Amino acid sequence: MRYEELTGQVQAHAELPDRQSAERAVRATLETLAERIPDGVADHLAAQLPGEAAEALRRVVAGDETSPHRRAETRSHGEPFDLTTFAGRVAWRSHASEDTALREATAVLEVLDAAVSPELMTKVGHVLPPDIRELLPSSRATEG
Repeated sequence: MRYEELTGQVQAHAELPDRQSAERAVRATLETLAERIPDGVADHLAAQLPGEAAEALRRVVAGDETSPHRRAETRSHGEPFDLTTFAGRVAWRSHASEDTALREATAVLEVLDAAVSPELMTKVGHVLPPDIRELLPSSRATEG
Protein backbone atom coordinates (compact mmCIF):
# COMPACT_ATOMS: atom_id res chain seq x y z
CA MET A 1 0.00 0.00 0.00
CA ARG A 2 1.32 3.43 -0.92
CA TYR A 3 1.48 6.20 1.68
CA GLU A 4 -1.10 8.31 -0.16
CA GLU A 5 -3.48 5.36 -0.14
CA LEU A 6 -2.87 4.72 3.56
CA THR A 7 -3.47 8.34 4.56
CA GLY A 8 -6.47 8.57 2.24
CA GLN A 9 -8.06 5.56 3.92
CA VAL A 10 -7.34 6.98 7.39
CA GLN A 11 -8.88 10.29 6.29
CA ALA A 12 -12.02 8.47 5.14
CA HIS A 13 -12.31 6.14 8.17
CA ALA A 14 -11.77 8.95 10.69
CA GLU A 15 -13.80 11.45 8.64
CA LEU A 16 -10.95 13.95 8.70
CA PRO A 17 -11.17 17.22 6.76
CA ASP A 18 -7.88 16.92 4.88
CA ARG A 19 -4.81 14.82 4.11
CA GLN A 20 -2.63 16.75 6.59
CA SER A 21 -4.95 15.76 9.44
CA ALA A 22 -4.71 12.13 8.36
CA GLU A 23 -0.92 12.32 8.18
CA ARG A 24 -0.81 13.82 11.67
CA ALA A 25 -3.07 11.03 12.99
CA VAL A 26 -0.91 8.33 11.35
CA ARG A 27 2.31 9.80 12.70
CA ALA A 28 0.95 10.32 16.25
CA THR A 29 -0.56 6.84 16.43
CA LEU A 30 2.47 5.02 15.04
CA GLU A 31 4.94 6.90 17.24
CA THR A 32 2.88 6.08 20.33
CA LEU A 33 2.39 2.47 19.24
CA ALA A 34 6.17 2.15 18.77
CA GLU A 35 6.66 3.19 22.39
CA ARG A 36 4.18 0.56 23.60
CA ILE A 37 5.26 -2.50 21.58
CA PRO A 38 8.63 -4.31 21.60
CA ASP A 39 11.25 -2.88 19.26
CA GLY A 40 11.31 -6.07 17.16
CA VAL A 41 7.57 -5.92 16.51
CA ALA A 42 7.85 -2.21 15.66
CA ASP A 43 10.67 -3.02 13.22
CA HIS A 44 8.58 -5.74 11.52
CA LEU A 45 5.62 -3.39 11.29
CA ALA A 46 7.81 -0.66 9.79
CA ALA A 47 9.11 -3.12 7.19
CA GLN A 48 5.57 -3.68 5.87
CA LEU A 49 4.58 -0.01 5.69
CA PRO A 50 5.38 2.71 3.16
CA GLY A 51 8.49 4.73 3.98
CA GLU A 52 6.75 7.80 5.39
CA ALA A 53 4.68 5.71 7.82
CA ALA A 54 7.59 3.43 8.66
CA GLU A 55 9.66 6.47 9.58
CA ALA A 56 7.30 7.29 12.46
CA LEU A 57 7.92 3.84 13.95
CA ARG A 58 11.64 3.83 13.31
CA ARG A 59 12.14 7.31 14.74
CA VAL A 60 10.88 6.14 18.14
CA VAL A 61 12.68 2.80 18.02
CA ALA A 62 15.93 4.59 17.20
CA GLY A 63 15.41 7.05 20.05
CA ASP A 64 14.82 10.30 18.20
CA GLU A 65 16.12 13.23 20.21
CA THR A 66 12.91 15.18 19.60
CA SER A 67 10.66 12.49 21.08
CA PRO A 68 9.38 13.34 24.57
CA HIS A 69 9.48 9.65 25.47
CA ARG A 70 12.86 8.74 24.01
CA ARG A 71 14.08 5.14 24.25
CA ALA A 72 17.46 4.66 25.84
CA GLU A 73 18.06 1.13 24.55
CA THR A 74 16.56 -1.61 22.44
CA ARG A 75 13.90 -3.43 24.42
CA SER A 76 12.21 -6.77 24.06
CA HIS A 77 9.09 -5.43 25.82
CA GLY A 78 7.18 -2.27 25.12
CA GLU A 79 6.93 0.53 27.62
CA PRO A 80 4.10 -0.44 29.99
CA PHE A 81 1.24 2.03 29.76
CA ASP A 82 -2.53 1.81 29.51
CA LEU A 83 -5.19 3.23 27.22
CA THR A 84 -5.37 6.51 29.14
CA THR A 85 -1.66 7.14 28.61
CA PHE A 86 -1.88 5.94 25.00
CA ALA A 87 -4.71 8.41 24.34
CA GLY A 88 -2.82 11.22 26.07
CA ARG A 89 0.32 10.66 24.02
CA VAL A 90 -1.54 10.43 20.73
CA ALA A 91 -3.50 13.58 21.66
CA TRP A 92 -0.32 15.43 22.58
CA ARG A 93 1.37 14.48 19.33
CA SER A 94 -1.64 15.26 17.15
CA HIS A 95 -2.70 18.40 19.03
CA ALA A 96 -6.19 16.97 19.53
CA SER A 97 -8.46 16.05 22.41
CA GLU A 98 -8.10 12.55 23.84
CA ASP A 99 -11.51 11.53 22.45
CA THR A 100 -10.50 12.72 18.99
CA ALA A 101 -7.11 11.04 19.32
CA LEU A 102 -8.73 7.70 20.19
CA ARG A 103 -11.14 7.95 17.25
CA GLU A 104 -8.29 8.74 14.88
CA ALA A 105 -6.00 6.05 16.36
CA THR A 106 -8.77 3.48 15.88
CA ALA A 107 -9.01 4.50 12.22
CA VAL A 108 -5.23 4.22 11.80
CA LEU A 109 -5.22 0.74 13.36
CA GLU A 110 -8.10 -0.38 11.13
CA VAL A 111 -6.20 0.72 8.04
CA LEU A 112 -2.99 -0.93 9.32
CA ASP A 113 -4.89 -4.16 9.83
CA ALA A 114 -5.67 -4.21 6.11
CA ALA A 115 -2.21 -2.99 5.06
CA VAL A 116 0.06 -5.51 6.78
CA SER A 117 0.06 -9.28 7.15
CA PRO A 118 -2.59 -10.80 9.40
CA GLU A 119 0.13 -12.62 11.34
CA LEU A 120 1.86 -9.36 12.18
CA MET A 121 -1.34 -7.68 13.33
CA THR A 122 -2.06 -10.72 15.49
CA LYS A 123 1.40 -10.29 17.01
CA VAL A 124 0.73 -6.58 17.61
CA GLY A 125 -2.53 -7.53 19.33
CA HIS A 126 -0.75 -10.04 21.55
CA VAL A 127 1.75 -7.48 22.88
CA LEU A 128 -0.86 -4.84 23.67
CA PRO A 129 -2.79 -4.75 26.94
CA PRO A 130 -6.53 -5.50 26.66
CA ASP A 131 -7.63 -1.87 26.93
CA ILE A 132 -5.45 -0.71 24.01
CA ARG A 133 -6.19 -3.93 22.07
CA GLU A 134 -9.84 -2.79 22.02
CA LEU A 135 -8.83 -0.15 19.45
CA LEU A 136 -7.98 -2.89 16.95
CA PRO A 137 -10.62 -4.22 14.55
CA SER A 138 -12.90 -6.63 16.43
CA SER A 139 -11.33 -9.73 14.87
CA ARG A 140 -7.89 -8.78 16.27
CA ALA A 141 -9.14 -7.33 19.57
CA THR A 142 -10.46 -10.72 20.63
CA GLU A 143 -7.29 -12.61 19.68
CA GLY A 144 -5.25 -11.34 22.64
